[in-house]
Amino acid sequence: MKEGFTRRPITPAKTLSSRAFNRDPKRAMKAAKGGPVFITYRGRPTHVLLSVQDYETLAQNRQRLGDLLAMPGTEDINFEIPRMPDQFPRPAEFD
Repeated sequence: MKEGFTRRPITPAKTLSSRAFNRDPKRAMKAAKGGPVFITYRGRPTHVLLSVQDYETLAQNRQRLGDLLAMPGTEDINFEIPRMPDQFPRPAEFD
């Protein structure tokens, strides 16, 4: 197991509507102790609430693409960034 990771049981993702979150933020904070809580607005996820510990674990173990490609033994990896279609960026259209 990687350093800094703690193993805990996987629980199903929790979801709260933005209305429920606004009425009872303490409930959302308690739920976030067991894993991420998705906040929805009109049925669509818009935010994710994490405990500070979970956030720090994610932020600490983040790897950058350049660092990964600079690792020994990766010299032979053929990596090409695809070109965006010529239609982007395009001017906004207001109808």
